[in-house]
Amino acid sequence: MIKAVLFDLDNTLIDFMKVKRSSVDAAIDAMLAAGVRVKKKKAEKILYSLYKEYGIEHQQIFQKFLKAILGKIDYKILAEGIVAYRKTQAGITEPYSDVIPTLKKLKMQRLKLAIVSDAPRMRAWLRLVEMKIHNFFDVVVCHEDTGHYKHTGLPFKRALKLLQLKPSECLMVGDWPERDIVGAKKLGIRTIFARYGATKKIRNSGADFEIDSVTEVAAVVKKLNARNRQQWIIKK
Repeated sequence: MIKAVLFDLDNTLIDFMKVKRSSVDAAIDAMLAAGVRVKKKKAEKILYSLYKEYGIEHQQIFQKFLKAILGKIDYKILAEGIVAYRKTQAGITEPYSDVIPTLKKLKMQRLKLAIVSDAPRMRAWLRLVEMKIHNFFDVVVCHEDTGHYKHTGLPFKRALKLLQLKPSECLMVGDWPERDIVGAKKLGIRTIFARYGATKKIRNSGADFEIDSVTEVAAVVKKLNARNRQQWIIKK
C-alpha cells in the first residue's frame, strides 16, 4: 500500500531552469550596466561555463565571474548582480500550474508527502516558501542532511526513516533518472519519471511509470493501491 509520495524539487515541482535562465539574464544585464565592459554573449558564455565547472547552485558564482573578467571582485558590481538575480527569482518562482491541486489531492488521500532534493538546504527551503507549498510536506531532505547525493540512495534512506515507512510503501517522482530513479530503486522504492521536467530527451528512464504531467501522480497511486487491495483479497 502506498502511504507516501516523495518528490524531487527542481524541474519536478518547479521549472527550475526557466527561473535560473531568467535570473541569470537579469544579473548579467545589471552587472554590464554597472560597469563590466564585455559583450553580453561573451558574459553569458563565461558565466555558464563557470556554472558547468562549479555546479548550478554554486553560491560564489558571481564572484568567480567578476574575477574571470575583471581580475578582481568589484563589490558594487557584485551587489548589483545579486540584487537583480534575487528580485527576478523571487518574482517568477512558482510551481508548475498543476502542482498545488495535485498536492491537495494527494493530501486528501491521507498520503504523507516528502521532498528529496540534492539542492542546498537553504536554497530548497527558500524555493518551497516562495512557491507557498512548504506546508504540504511532512519531510524535507536536502544535501546537508546526509552529505550524499541521491544516486547513492542515502537521502532516500533518510526520508524513509523520518517518514517511518518501508520502501514498498513509498513512491518517488523525479525528472533525473541517474539520481531520482537510480537512487530510489536501490532501496526498493517504486518510481515515476517526470518526462515534462527533463532537460533532455530520455529514451529509457528505468522508472516503473512515466508521466507527462504531475496530475498523473494521483492516478498512479490509485492504480497501485487498487492492485495491492486486489492481491490482499485474493490472498485472504
